Amino acid sequence: MGAMFRSEEMSMVQLLIQPEAAYQSVAEMGELGIAQFRDLNADINMFQRKYTTEIRRCEEMDRKIGYIRREITKDSVTIPDMPEDIPRTPNSREIIDLEAQLEKTENEIVELSENNSALLQNFMELTELKHVLEKTQVFFSDRSNVQNLEATGGEAANDGKPLGFVAGVISRERIIGFERMLWRVSRGNIFLRQAVLEEALVDPKSGETVNKIVFVAFFQGEQLKSRVKKVCTGYHAALYPCPSESSEREEMLRGVRTRIEDLKMVLGQTQDQRQRVLLNVAKEVPTWEIIVKKVKAIYHTLNMFNVDMSKKCLFGEAWVPTDSLQDVKAALVAGSSSVGSTVPSFLNIIETNEDPPTYNKTNKFTRGFQNLIESYGIATYREANPALYTIITFPFLFAIMFGDLGHGLILFMLGMWMVLWEKTLDKNKEEIWQLFFGGRYIILLMGIFSMYTGFVYNDLFSKGMNIFGSSWSINYNTSTVMENKELQLNPTDDYSETVYWYGLDPLWMLATNKIIFLNSFKMKLSIIFGVVHMIFGVCMSLVNHNKFRRRENILLEFIPQILFLVVLFAYMCFMMFFKWIMYTAVTDEDHLKPGCAPSVLIMFINMMLFKSQEPLETCKEYMFDGQDTLQVILIVLGVICIPWLLLAKPFFIMVQRKRKSAVNHVAEANHQQQQASSSNHHDDEPMSEIFIHQAIHTIEYILSTISHTASYLRLWALSLAHAQLSEVLYNMVFTIGLSNDSYVGAILIWLVFWPWSVLTIGILVGMEGLSAFLHTLRLHWVEFMSKFYEGLGYAFQPFSFKALLEEEEVE
Repeated sequence: MGAMFRSEEMSMVQLLIQPEAAYQSVAEMGELGIAQFRDLNADINMFQRKYTTEIRRCEEMDRKIGYIRREITKDSVTIPDMPEDIPRTPNSREIIDLEAQLEKTENEIVELSENNSALLQNFMELTELKHVLEKTQVFFSDRSNVQNLEATGGEAANDGKPLGFVAGVISRERIIGFERMLWRVSRGNIFLRQAVLEEALVDPKSGETVNKIVFVAFFQGEQLKSRVKKVCTGYHAALYPCPSESSEREEMLRGVRTRIEDLKMVLGQTQDQRQRVLLNVAKEVPTWEIIVKKVKAIYHTLNMFNVDMSKKCLFGEAWVPTDSLQDVKAALVAGSSSVGSTVPSFLNIIETNEDPPTYNKTNKFTRGFQNLIESYGIATYREANPALYTIITFPFLFAIMFGDLGHGLILFMLGMWMVLWEKTLDKNKEEIWQLFFGGRYIILLMGIFSMYTGFVYNDLFSKGMNIFGSSWSINYNTSTVMENKELQLNPTDDYSETVYWYGLDPLWMLATNKIIFLNSFKMKLSIIFGVVHMIFGVCMSLVNHNKFRRRENILLEFIPQILFLVVLFAYMCFMMFFKWIMYTAVTDEDHLKPGCAPSVLIMFINMMLFKSQEPLETCKEYMFDGQDTLQVILIVLGVICIPWLLLAKPFFIMVQRKRKSAVNHVAEANHQQQQASSSNHHDDEPMSEIFIHQAIHTIEYILSTISHTASYLRLWALSLAHAQLSEVLYNMVFTIGLSNDSYVGAILIWLVFWPWSVLTIGILVGMEGLSAFLHTLRLHWVEFMSKFYEGLGYAFQPFSFKALLEEEEVE
């Protein structure tokens, strides 16, 4: 956990690498994923960089792999998932071999595809010809057709010319327009016969099924013949030779059927050969894709390097975690030795004024919490990281709102299921699922903490648990309870003077006045936890001031901030505890009985307004002697904190500037460099803007302290709402089965259990859980982190093959 306290220390390094070792050296660093390279050629066009040719070769290989994958998918061949053991980056010779293998595989698949397409085209044409010969047999043998032919002139027209015809196949959706166009061009002198094909044909180009119709058009004269063929061409109708004699058609049909059978056998063999090739290739495609992506990424990275022609080397710059410098040096040595280079590569640490990237080391447990923080903003370099504390505070504040032992158990089982089967579940790369799955440890902890607070609230699916007995001694008799149908707990009469050892007494779950007690209990707890949370946030700013050597801010900002928060709101929390301890129903002193206990809220308001309130008889206005004087002192201290925050820092900066102007220019420059952090980088900012900025900051802090304290009341509100909604659901649904004490009641319980469980999981766990999650997130982002977290950094994005492949897989 120490690595999460603040981001890793980063170093800017300069790398000097020999050209022959550059590829392998960058590949080694890509395997480690510890260097974020800077682009030293930002002003150079991408097409003018040194390794553009190699990138184009990778893009060509990527195109070939994409074509192979599409062909494999088209034939419904299964491609295995990405291998768990990611293949190492190949050397230059292996890349050449891969290029040759891809070229050979592509050509083989293209050749098989073209042959198969040609065979399918021939098969479709023969099939259409077969249907034409079969259907026209009916046309020529139909007596009505013969009579129509005789009516138009028979075998020979009046001028002695024979009656001609053409036969073919056309798509079904074009037949109406085709028939209309024939009638127009011939003025009704063309006789068209058609027959629908029962079976759909497969288009060899698109692979889609097409419904077609066989037609025969009878006409007279060459002029009409020419017109008919033009119309057929325009409507993409396929014309086929069809003898007029029946015997010739029969003989031709037998030949066509024989050719179709032979072609089917050839097609089967061709498809088998294609399947064998694709099955062999499918196993290699994921590996090829990984290799090409890695090689392409290496050359893109090398294009960020500068080329020094005089020294014949490449030099680049990168951000590297200081703890990983030795790993980078080892990667450079490994890269040089793998190619047998005798000239070593060098690594130099260089000074820079640029802000380093922020890098927080995480594991599968802490990654989800870190993502919650970074959704708000990336931490400034070396700033205190809130994610470390969020591991505890986030599920705890969630559990205060979601406190139910049963509902927490459901969340716990859900989180445990995702944790135990995380390797299997992680294979689902859906974006929404990955977002949910990434927070599996958050859900697990939220379930554990919710079970804890549910045990404190003594709440299990809205029912109380009587495990340790009760500290109340009920003085009601049976007749009174049965007549009134209610039970009210009165501390004066019913309290047994024994403190219940843990959580809420189970008898409160039966009392009709429990809501009054729970309101007070949960509301005060919300304020107490909220004030503690905010004080902790302000204390975290002390850590940042000390780390960035802004120690003057401890006096100018931290002390007035923490003092204002403590003298007002921590004091209010103190009064709550004091009231719980001092006032009791079991006492002989009248002014310490519950009826004399003052309202903490009213007392706090009177304190702020310098008002007093006349107490009841035998009661005292204040809880202890000298409280009125103490409250005046606290108010004065709180008021003093406002001008302290408003003016102290601007006047400090003004004095610092006057001191600098009294020395010579060289001393001023040195002093400015040494004290840059202490003046918080305000050297170039006008004093008027500094005063305005500090005024805004002061007003924001003072007002937000009040509003943020009230904001924590959402812990109380959502907790009560969750408990009441759970109780309503139980009383309206589950009690239906409990209302009957016969065997029918057992059946009703079984029947109503299912809608009750569905509503419990859907509404109380799902919707209420999401609501509590979002409110908890807001309490951390606004009320807690605003006290110390700047979030003005940028993320460390190293050159990493693992991150690259994971990103590609998600896309």
